[in-house]
Amino acid sequence: MIPAFRRIAFIGFGEAGGILGEELVRSGREVAAYDILLDEPARRAAMLAKMRAASVEPCDSAPDAIAGAQLVISAVTASAAAEVAVAAAAVLERGQLFLDINSVSPATKLASARVIERCSADYVEAAVMAPIPPQRLAVPMLLGGPRAAEAAEGLRALGLNAKALSDRVGVASAVKMCRSIVIKGLEALAVESLFAARRFGAEQEVLASLARTFPGMGWEGALPDYLVSRVAEHGRRRAAEMREVALTLQDVGLDPLMAAAAAERQDWTVRAMQAHRIEYRREREFSWHELADALGQEVKP
Repeated sequence: MIPAFRRIAFIGFGEAGGILGEELVRSGREVAAYDILLDEPARRAAMLAKMRAASVEPCDSAPDAIAGAQLVISAVTASAAAEVAVAAAAVLERGQLFLDINSVSPATKLASARVIERCSADYVEAAVMAPIPPQRLAVPMLLGGPRAAEAAEGLRALGLNAKALSDRVGVASAVKMCRSIVIKGLEALAVESLFAARRFGAEQEVLASLARTFPGMGWEGALPDYLVSRVAEHGRRRAAEMREVALTLQDVGLDPLMAAAAAERQDWTVRAMQAHRIEYRREREFSWHELADALGQEVKP
């Protein structure tokens, strides 16, 4: 039987939770949310405004959000994912489904699944396989766990693009983690290669060479700006995900040489931007040339 998710709770209302929550309200569902920023006096007002603008019910605690929800979606940072599962398990009840969409290692998801299942609620992992904007509800998700097939049907009824991959927790996350080695690694490589080329005045030839080697990817078009912009906007979060990738590789006996390096380059970009007092602004057209030039200047005291 397809589960009817009439009330949905989000734990975490950042980019992912915010977009999905807003879309689910538009589809006619009742949505509640709790975010840790509600506990910070300086940031509470902005988070409340974001939730209310999306017609989402703000809750002052995770238990308040979870109460009465058929579907609980965990959409937090990688470092907080396991802690949120433990906190949710204290209040979840039989019949509630905990959907873990966080970008963490298979081992972390397995540990969270064990915690949730001890309280008789159901755990399903979800691997989000592309940036949520601009696809929003249509972003592809791979699900894993004993109730993955049933959950996929219920999520598709909500308009999500969910596919059951395995009845075992960890397989979907492994797909996500292994893919991230290439995707986040390519972003880090683009930053390192293009920033160096820019300082030599050689970026046009570098990009032309890449375009000849990998035709159709857009190296002489929008691709460089897109790759570098993802680091500039989400570098800290992406670095955290790459450290989860490193744990994934270690769990299967592989040294995470590339994953660790990608994490460091992503973090370096954020640190350098902070040192130069540069903020990524969505409302502005992004230029990797401008960022490379700014980060190449001496830091002003």
